[in-house]
Amino acid sequence: MSVDTYLASALHLYRLPLFDLLYQAHSVHLRFHEVQDIQRCVLLSIKTGGCPENCGYCSQSAHHKTGLERQPLLSVDDVLEAAAQAKQAGAHRFCMGAAWRQAPEGEQFDRVLSMVRGVKSLGLEACVTLGMLTLSQAEQLKDAGLDAYNHNLDTSREHYPKIVTTRNYDDRLATLRAARQAGLSLCSGGILGLGESVRDRCAMLAELAALDPQPEAVPINLLMPVAGTPLENAPAVEVVDLVRTIAVARILMPRSRVRLSAGRIHLSQEAQLLALFAGANSIFIGNKLLTTRNTDASGDSALFACLQGETNLETASDARK
Repeated sequence: MSVDTYLASALHLYRLPLFDLLYQAHSVHLRFHEVQDIQRCVLLSIKTGGCPENCGYCSQSAHHKTGLERQPLLSVDDVLEAAAQAKQAGAHRFCMGAAWRQAPEGEQFDRVLSMVRGVKSLGLEACVTLGMLTLSQAEQLKDAGLDAYNHNLDTSREHYPKIVTTRNYDDRLATLRAARQAGLSLCSGGILGLGESVRDRCAMLAELAALDPQPEAVPINLLMPVAGTPLENAPAVEVVDLVRTIAVARILMPRSRVRLSAGRIHLSQEAQLLALFAGANSIFIGNKLLTTRNTDASGDSALFACLQGETNLETASDARK
């Protein structure tokens, strides 16, 4: 189906009465996934700050004065130590992010390849996000054992120039094509809270759904406003809008992992449960996502206990007396 066809479907679904939308999304989820199968990922910043892109939401852009301390590319040993800790914490996938516009050539790229090999040797899925990528680089990553490449579309094609001007939408799609051509699975989603309209949200999902094959993972992020960025005062997204977006993503991309990503720290347990019911089946664990805070281990333990029905009914009964 074309982007326009998917857009029409997305807009129709997004505007359904909430419970009708949730019923459809959960029904699709049950058809394609096990409800208890929730992928747990850890995301580590392996090179922090100094990015030449001017993304209006990003603390790592060299264009913004956010006070972020720059950090050169980590050593392979440091990354593998973090990966081992992630596995011990229950992660299935270890994701590595570097603040580059374009993945570099030479020693730094070779070091990333060694990181990928090491992560795979631990029995974890490996994902990286390194900026734009050539086909040759994608093929080398695939040969090293990389499972997935992350490269988010962020928002709609129309809204994108209001958020980033140092690259364009087709640059993003070209990197996704290179990764796919090399045989990598795709992780690509967007960010809510960039001043976008409902149509922009649906158009972003339509672009992703129209990819053939569709992305294996679709992260849905809530903006984490950072002081010093152009979007530092952006209003928060309503939980219902997040849930609607996840539900539409689930229906349009039934086989994809829909990942409840950045901003989860600001969601109540009930909001997260509703997002999971709507079709999310992947989360980031760990205290930090690149440079922003994430839900701590105790919060995640409580969430999964609730999902699995581990409620203390006697305590609840006593509380009502």
